[in-house]
Amino acid sequence: MKSYRKELWFNIPSRRGFVNITGDIEKCLKESGIKEGLLLCNAMHITASVFINDDEAGLHKDFEKWLEKLAPEKPYSQYMHNGFEDNADAHLKRTIMGREVVVAVTDGKLDLGPWEQIFYGEFDGMRNKRVLLKIIGE
Repeated sequence: MKSYRKELWFNIPSRRGFVNITGDIEKCLKESGIKEGLLLCNAMHITASVFINDDEAGLHKDFEKWLEKLAPEKPYSQYMHNGFEDNADAHLKRTIMGREVVVAVTDGKLDLGPWEQIFYGEFDGMRNKRVLLKIIGE
């Protein structure tokens, strides 16, 4: 059994954003040489997310609008967490969108559905953050 590990780094220039990282992950999978196995991709920061969905701009705007209704950024004073920081909403948004995805690797390819793509979601950006890729298999 082989094991492959790599970190992908991101610096989103705004507080929130979504980035399709499927292509980056496919490059890592090819680099790993693993043909059959599992791929774990997880955000290594508690105000960021990794999730699978459709790559459609309207849907991404819907996510932003929906998340802001569920956990509005302001007023900062509404959150007990916000004292030294102003990112309580980002922690909540990450919890809703999820920490990681696990994808089957079949014949050297990500075994995704027809419209599925892997995304990095940022909820407290403007600094360097990383995503871990761990691929195991043969």
